[in-house]
Amino acid sequence: MTNASRSVPAPSERLRFRWWTPDDLELARGLWGDPQVTARIAGEPFTATEIAARLSLEIDQGQAHGVQYWPVFLRDDGSHVGCCGLRPHTPRVYELGFHLRSAFWGRGLAGEAAAAAVAFAFGPLAARSLFAGHHPDNAASRRVLLRLGFRHTHDELYPPTGALHPSYRRDP
Repeated sequence: MTNASRSVPAPSERLRFRWWTPDDLELARGLWGDPQVTARIAGEPFTATEIAARLSLEIDQGQAHGVQYWPVFLRDDGSHVGCCGLRPHTPRVYELGFHLRSAFWGRGLAGEAAAAAVAFAFGPLAARSLFAGHHPDNAASRRVLLRLGFRHTHDELYPPTGALHPSYRRDP
């Protein structure tokens, strides 16, 4: 793991990133315990066990690969907005993802966080390419990805929702 991969994306105008820790279970519950959020991730609400497992997965991703879907906070008041980040997809290709608490939808924060993660991927991580996908009913995520320069490549079955999710690529 490189030193760059132990850092997080640079703060944006309104947001800052940090690493998940085992002490973040309440933050994880606030995000992945929201049925509006998990409907687009898993098709149904996460149980308490699934929320704890998801937090563990993010922590493990960070330790093993130097990236995760980092927790994201408003810079002005420290409110937890959700998470955004990267996970390994194939060698030097990362998957971009973002999950925002429903109270923060519609404010442009997903695009701002995702832009910071994209800059981090193509900067310090020297990614060759990025992959992303979204729930087929999530037009807002589609708009974010297209604004960031992703191009639709195919639709892919995403087993947790049982739906074909639009999938995208972006090169530097």
